[in-house]
Amino acid sequence: MQNQDLVNQLIDCKQVLAIMGPTASGKSALSMALAQALPIEIISVDSALIYRQMDIGSAKPTPDEMAQVPHHLIDIIDPVQSYSASEFVDDVHRLVKEIFERAKLPVLVGGTMMYFNALQQGLNDLPSANEAVREKLQRQWQEQPELLHQRLSEVDPESAQRIHPNDPQRLIRALEVFETTGKTLSEHRQAPKNSLTEFDLVKIALIPENRTKLHAQIALRFEQMLEQGFLNEVQRLMQRGDLEADMTSIRCVGYRQAWSYLEGEYDYEMFLHKGIVATRQLAKRQLTWLRKEGDITLIDPYVSTLEQRVQKSIDCLERAVKNKHH
Repeated sequence: MQNQDLVNQLIDCKQVLAIMGPTASGKSALSMALAQALPIEIISVDSALIYRQMDIGSAKPTPDEMAQVPHHLIDIIDPVQSYSASEFVDDVHRLVKEIFERAKLPVLVGGTMMYFNALQQGLNDLPSANEAVREKLQRQWQEQPELLHQRLSEVDPESAQRIHPNDPQRLIRALEVFETTGKTLSEHRQAPKNSLTEFDLVKIALIPENRTKLHAQIALRFEQMLEQGFLNEVQRLMQRGDLEADMTSIRCVGYRQAWSYLEGEYDYEMFLHKGIVATRQLAKRQLTWLRKEGDITLIDPYVSTLEQRVQKSIDCLERAVKNKHH
């Protein structure tokens, strides 16, 4: 099957490729190689790549890579701003339509499983962020953190049981939803979800059978980031003066540990250890989530060449078209 012909058929069937996998499993490399074989545009599914000025620690594609292949949902907000899963879903639906119109295949690439989940399962109709309410709650958290959890226990005991007292992000969001709508987060979650049927995902996951190799790759990548000037990048973020350690952007893996190290909470060796361990824990959570994904083609990135992974991806897309026609 000619490659443009294959893409045209995928567009007719409204099918979109999704390349999933844990951190450091080679998703970006596969998508860049795939762009040599198919007319594609990449939509990032990564909650760290959305932030401007956070390049090294998020393993952002290089300017050269972004010039070769159109990338979307990268550098779209400032680290002080917030971006919700529902905004992500809206953005993806808009982008998929636009990319289809350009006769190209949208390829979703990333490891933020919450985003993938929102796209596939639909979302409860939650209100968007209310900055004034959020700022007020953030100030309360800084002054008397224990009061927020106490308050949530009174208004929404179900959410209070689920959310840890030391998780300001989710605590503040739960109270913000209640203050903005008068309904608790639990009530919102029980409401029917908005179903999404605009396109289907053809899913590929890069899952290493051998966890040791993934761990080695994670450690190597973390050390390479440090060589590229990761700590200077975090230092510059600190010097802005408007960012705090408990903001969503700074809570990204690696950034949070670097921030604590630069604030003098621990020495360099401890920082290195904590940064690598936190990244491994992220990979573990991603793998747990991926195991629950149905209807997915698994590729082991450590027992195949990049060429084989590209071919397997194309085979997978051809199968999806055939299945759609039968």
